[in-house]
Amino acid sequence: MVKFGPAGTPDSFAKSGYKKSVEMPAFLEALGLNAFEYQCGRGVRITAEMAGTLGQNAKAHGVCLSLHAPYFISLSGVKEETRLKSIDYILQSARAASQMGAKRIVVHSGSCGKMAREEALSLAVDTLQKAQKVLDENGLGHIHICPEVMGKINQLGDLEEVLRLCLVDERFIPCIDFGHLNARTQGSLKTAEDFARVIARMGEVLGKERMRAFHAHFSKIAYTTGGEKAHLTFEDTQFGPEFAPLAQVLAEYGCEPTIICESAGTQDTDALAMQAMYKNCLQTQNAKA
Repeated sequence: MVKFGPAGTPDSFAKSGYKKSVEMPAFLEALGLNAFEYQCGRGVRITAEMAGTLGQNAKAHGVCLSLHAPYFISLSGVKEETRLKSIDYILQSARAASQMGAKRIVVHSGSCGKMAREEALSLAVDTLQKAQKVLDENGLGHIHICPEVMGKINQLGDLEEVLRLCLVDERFIPCIDFGHLNARTQGSLKTAEDFARVIARMGEVLGKERMRAFHAHFSKIAYTTGGEKAHLTFEDTQFGPEFAPLAQVLAEYGCEPTIICESAGTQDTDALAMQAMYKNCLQTQNAKA
């Protein structure tokens, strides 16, 4: 089953009378959504008690949790100290995820800086190998690290680089951020065939199992020649990508990812729109079978 839900709390959450993120599962169940990505972008500050409560609520309301690790992680940092700190941030994220019953943590790869991309990728591979070893040593081997496709061209993390990072360990799951991918490729995701190439490439490199169960972020994103500029809402008509072609491909390929909406404030309504599009495509696909 494809899961849909928001990244963080949408604008309507507070407007509906809710106050704490531990209440998100009840809010989402009422809407008909079943996924939530807890945001630790500015640091892992959630207490073990709060994480446990969120996890209990998520289980009670049928919501699948994931966690976004700190933005300042840099797998390819030139300084060893930076990479070691990044490993610790991944450990903190995995620990919090485990406490709330989440199984996936989304991780940024960082910048290439003045290095050649291959050199930056080599450093990132080494950092992730060490990070996975630390997770295993701390009893957190069940938490899946999800390297994310990044939105700016000078960042490490195009599609091929993310797939390469996922080859570090068979437990790694790619986080395909379609808005980021579209931004860094200057609007390349338009047709079902465009999205199908991405899905098929995942299968070629990582195998069908990880292709079918990948993690995803989706939103429309404004971009410049350097890539990502700003997250938008589905109401925007200038920038993409559109979700309908991807919904068609997911149904055709039998993929069942978790799709997290990162729209600017309308994560819930846009996630519902994606869910409706996917269900329509799935019905059409089943009718053909």
